[in-house]
Amino acid sequence: MATPKFKKSRANTHARRSQWKADNVALQEVTIDGQTVRIPRRLVKAAKLGLVDVEQF
Repeated sequence: MATPKFKKSRANTHARRSQWKADNVALQEVTIDGQTVRIPRRLVKAAKLGLVDVEQF
């Protein structure tokens, strides 16, 4: 495992961490009750079972 040999300044630490960016959620088109909606993939099964209200999307 790599171990630091020198103290890293706070500015350098924050600059390194600031490079991380979150991606937008991938939406999937699904037809539910004759209505085509775009919802996140993780909610498709719940929407088909009627556990999630698709009107809010």
